[in-house]
Amino acid sequence: MPEFFFSLVVLAVATTITPGPSTLLAAAAGTRYGVVRSLPLAAGVAVGLATLSAAGAFGLSALLQTAPSLQLALKVLGSAYLVWLAWRIFRSGAPGGSEAAGGERAMGFVTGLAVLFLAPKAWMMGLAAAGTYAEFTSNSLALALLLAVTFGCAAMGAMVLWSLGGTMLGRMLRTDAQWFTVNLVLAIVTVASVAAVWF
Repeated sequence: MPEFFFSLVVLAVATTITPGPSTLLAAAAGTRYGVVRSLPLAAGVAVGLATLSAAGAFGLSALLQTAPSLQLALKVLGSAYLVWLAWRIFRSGAPGGSEAAGGERAMGFVTGLAVLFLAPKAWMMGLAAAGTYAEFTSNSLALALLLAVTFGCAAMGAMVLWSLGGTMLGRMLRTDAQWFTVNLVLAIVTVASVAAVWF
């Protein structure tokens, strides 16, 4: 049993810490708003992944495998949402500008949830984890709780780390040109992560 749990933790950490749309958004939020104001986004991602992992244990994500049109719809909606977020990152400018003076809001909990729920990769990961670890328990509820807690905690840790990295980067930026360059790079990388969904 300890080997099973260790391998599950390794899988959860490996899949949540690697670059992807959620981690890039966490870095962008950290750069612009700092770690504390990025926590709602991180929590949304963590709750979203925990929910999808639990859904996988109950077999709900198998729906994507049997309904290609649903998978395509998720890809289209998820891609459009990420491109819109990339555009928002690109247009954001340096903190303290006219947007910030008007009460600019950080990306929040709902954004984190949306990124996860519109990501076919996240659904497939939930299904794969549930299928891989189902043999260790015949109780779907126990498996759902184990996957949800493990993936949720791993995602929260990963999002905080990426936000912290973004915060450190944000502290080094001094000019509008530096902010423009970083926002442009983060937007391009976010759009590039959309391409990975399609190819």
